[in-house]
Amino acid sequence: MREATLLDALILGVVEGLTEFLPVSSTGHLILAGDLLGVDGERSNVFYVAIQTGAMLAILWEYRARFLKVDPLLWRNLATAIMPAVILGLLFGAHIKDFLFKPVPVALAFIVGGLVILWVERAPRAARIESVDALSPLDAFKIGLAQCFALIPGTSRSGATIIGGMLFGMSRRAATEFSFFLAVPTLIAAGAYDLWSNRELFSAADIPLFSVGGAAAFASAFLVIRWLVRYVATHDFRPFAWYRIAFGLVVLATAWLGWVDWSVS
Repeated sequence: MREATLLDALILGVVEGLTEFLPVSSTGHLILAGDLLGVDGERSNVFYVAIQTGAMLAILWEYRARFLKVDPLLWRNLATAIMPAVILGLLFGAHIKDFLFKPVPVALAFIVGGLVILWVERAPRAARIESVDALSPLDAFKIGLAQCFALIPGTSRSGATIIGGMLFGMSRRAATEFSFFLAVPTLIAAGAYDLWSNRELFSAADIPLFSVGGAAAFASAFLVIRWLVRYVATHDFRPFAWYRIAFGLVVLATAWLGWVDWSVS
């Protein structure tokens, strides 16, 4: 594997921003994109997590009025929701990277996640929570448990929290907005922990790579956030489910036929 260039960082940053808040798995797309670019490896895996901070900053900017307003209820719910993933990430994060940060497991997670979305969208339900402000601590904790599935690359953090929120009684819009808000502490914690734990892999010379990747992630995520809020007002998530299934099948088929060397070990 070769060292990443600024062009690689730009491409990966755009991929991150476009996929972070859609139920399609940004980490899964980054693993596949990095493998195709030939920049896969331990350093790249840390880079994928770190540039999520750029996407997180897009949330802070778009909802700056909400975050600047002191809202104890919101921050209590965010703190409650993040704890399950933090605990499981600390316990199993290294093992997940060793065994699941690979194209074929990601492709399988794409397919399974797509099937789950189709099942949830077909299941009859009535939303009892129409606003993020109506979320209870128990509701937040349940969404936090759903977010734990996103530790598996290819599952999608936003997909797990949005679909989990809908299963637990939230409206599509409320679940989407809470998923946005939950991204802030989650991505800060994940990025800071990963960079600190792997600081020996990087030097000051890598700052331009992170800067370009983070800026690209911010710009593309900002566009997606505004579009997605409008989209969920009148659409469901079934198109994303079919996309996940098709994409996963393409990766598996090209790996099996030998058309693409996905570097599976």
